[in-house]
Amino acid sequence: MKTPERLEPLMADGLIDTVVRQLMSGKEAMVFVVRNGDEVLCAKVYKEANKRSFRQAVDYTEGRKVKNSRQARAMAKGTRFGRQEQEAAWQHAEVDALHRLADAGVRVPKPYNFHEGVLLMELVTGADGMPAPRLNDVVLSEDTARTYHALLIRQVVLMLCAGIVHGDLSEYNILVDAEGPVIIDLPQAIDAAANNNAARLLERDVENLATYFGQFAPDLLRTDYGREIWSLYETAALYPDTVLTGQFKRIEKPADLKAVMRVIDAARDEEAARLARMHGTAP
Repeated sequence: MKTPERLEPLMADGLIDTVVRQLMSGKEAMVFVVRNGDEVLCAKVYKEANKRSFRQAVDYTEGRKVKNSRQARAMAKGTRFGRQEQEAAWQHAEVDALHRLADAGVRVPKPYNFHEGVLLMELVTGADGMPAPRLNDVVLSEDTARTYHALLIRQVVLMLCAGIVHGDLSEYNILVDAEGPVIIDLPQAIDAAANNNAARLLERDVENLATYFGQFAPDLLRTDYGREIWSLYETAALYPDTVLTGQFKRIEKPADLKAVMRVIDAARDEEAARLARMHGTAP
């Protein structure tokens, strides 16, 4: 096929030899099968911000680090430079997340290079050697649904132990290779410790999994892995091999109103004493 314009710099720099075909076009990027020597890879070409249907909502970008104060100011003001930097940060977020997650043992495509707004990574293939299908295109038995759900819950735990929440996890951004699910599409990846939306988005990711696999195994709809996982994370009790139950019961103690009133009264007395000292009326 004719080489897309965005892939020409990679060919000029010897990173790829041939563009085999377009694999897909999604809400944020176009994906191509490419060849570099004997190796077949995947090239993810990010769409320009004004051509994407997925917006860089503050829910996802909150807490992300920037290079310097100049960059931060430009991004906050929405200047042309700021928008360029914001777009670059959005793209680099996926590259960084893929490296961190691969190192943590999460099943994600292996990243190779990021050049001129194009991410070169492993082409995930199925048992037949062809590009792996998305989860929503695979027919599942009840047993397979349970197995895949358990594997993905474990991947969510591994991700969180690495400090990352996917933020947009569903059957549409999970591939299925010969060994099971592979998680893809991570430009909106969230820093769990720095983003105030992390708990809500993790619970939504897990709920999406329960909803999808619950079509095949209805009892999964009654699980509550999301809140269980986050509760363990908050109390520093979440590890890659933590045994989960799928249940969560919040322990709520009745408020001690007398203790609350004692604190209020003490604060009021302290403020009165401070004002008396200020005006010279203290005994």
